[in-house]
Formats: sequence, C-alpha cells, structure tokens
Amino acid sequence: MPSIFSYQSAEVDWCESNFVRSAVIAEYYNTISNVSFFILSPALLYLNRQYCQKRAVPLYFVSGLLLLVGLFSMYFHMTLSYVGQLLDELSILWTLAVAYSFWYPQCYFPKCIKTRRHFFWLTGTTTVISTLMSFVKPTLNAYALNCIAFHLLYMTWRELKKCNDKRVHRMAAVMVMWWALAITSWISDRWLCWLWQAINFPYFHSFWHVLIAMSLLYCCPLVIYFNVSYEMPSFKPKLEYWPSDSWPVVVPYVTLEEPHKQC
Repeated sequence: MPSIFSYQSAEVDWCESNFVRSAVIAEYYNTISNVSFFILSPALLYLNRQYCQKRAVPLYFVSGLLLLVGLFSMYFHMTLSYVGQLLDELSILWTLAVAYSFWYPQCYFPKCIKTRRHFFWLTGTTTVISTLMSFVKPTLNAYALNCIAFHLLYMTWRELKKCNDKRVHRMAAVMVMWWALAITSWISDRWLCWLWQAINFPYFHSFWHVLIAMSLLYCCPLVIYFNVSYEMPSFKPKLEYWPSDSWPVVVPYVTLEEPHKQC
C-alpha cells in the first residue's frame, strides 16, 4: 500500500499529463500557476492598507491563509499525493471559514446566534465537522467547496440590492465574470479532459488557478466594502481603482473617508 505522502497517491488526477515537463513535478503548469496566489495576498494587503490599519486581524488572517492555499496547491499538483490533496482542499475550507467568521454580516445571522463570538463557535464547529467528513470521500471535496460559491453569489446579490454605488455594481459584475470563466475552466478540465487531451491542450486547471485568483482580487474588496458599511459606521467606504480609473484593466480597493457625523 503506497504511503499517503507518495507521489500519485491522491484519489484525484487532473487533465494535464504527469511528469512531462519535469521529473519531479507531476503537473507542471498546474503547479506553477499557483504563483497567482503569492501575488494576490500581498496585493490585497497593500492596496487595502487603510482598512488594514483599522481592522488588521481579518485581512491578515485571510491573506495569510490564501498564501497557504497557493502553497498547498503547489505541493498537491507537484506530487499528486493524498496528503497534498487534503491540504489543498482543507486550506480552502478553512480560508472560507475564517472569511465567513470575520465578515459575514450580523443581520444575516441565524436567529439563535446573537453575537459575533457565538457565530465564531458555530463556524468553527461546522468547519471541524466538515474537515472530518472530507476524509470520507475525498473525490467529492472539490465539488462541495465550489458549491459554496453559490451562497457567496446569493449574498452579493442581496447586498447589491441595497447599494446604489455604480462602481460597486460594476466591480461585482467583473468579479462574477472572472468566477464564471474560472468555474468553466475547472469543469472543462474535469469533464472534458478527453477533448483537451485529443487536441494536446490539457491546461484548463492551471487557468482555473489564475482566474479564481483574479475573481478573489475583486471579491475581497467587495466584501471589505460591505464590512465597513456594517461594522465601521463612523467611516464611509469608497471604491478606488489601481493604478487609475483611466486604465482599461484595473484592480479595485477600498479607502475609508474621514469620520463623519451620524444623523
């Protein structure tokens, strides 16, 4: 029986051919495409530094976990080991759990949950149970994680109904566009592998890594914008674009306007 740390001991193998570009890296392009997460984390911290000065813990936690997502995904695709697969998937699960714990609006808490502290316990307990369940059928883990995106999209839709800022609506639309391209790439690699291998282009999972990182680059500022509106009422969030509004491709971030009097 192969070790859980052994190469190709995972229950999942993606479309890219193994050990073609390197003798030590199983899926070369799926591995190196995770560099996008190493760019994403510092970009979020740097651009949203004004928010970070006021609420450092949530953004530092989430950014740090996104680095781990990139690191563990690189390890998994390099080795295709069972341990690598679980580290990859569980790092995503815990990143989502931490983001929910810090940023989920209190107005949407279940009726039995009265405080953020109680919500931490609920999220933590649910995540621990989900972690244990992930060992039951690891091949289903990725599908379950992707389903969480539908709840995030639903929450975004509910928040946009209450927001009149056209910039926020545009940022949400771009986020959904990147996510749609990302999930299409993921599904294509998983279900249409025979087609891509037939034309010698089995690289859609590597596209998934880059595209989902792009989606998160828009998603995180969007979540921060709404979080400021709920949790920091003495500040008004303002959406800005880097490097400037005039560029055809921009990266959004949130600034905080000076404290203003409450009516």
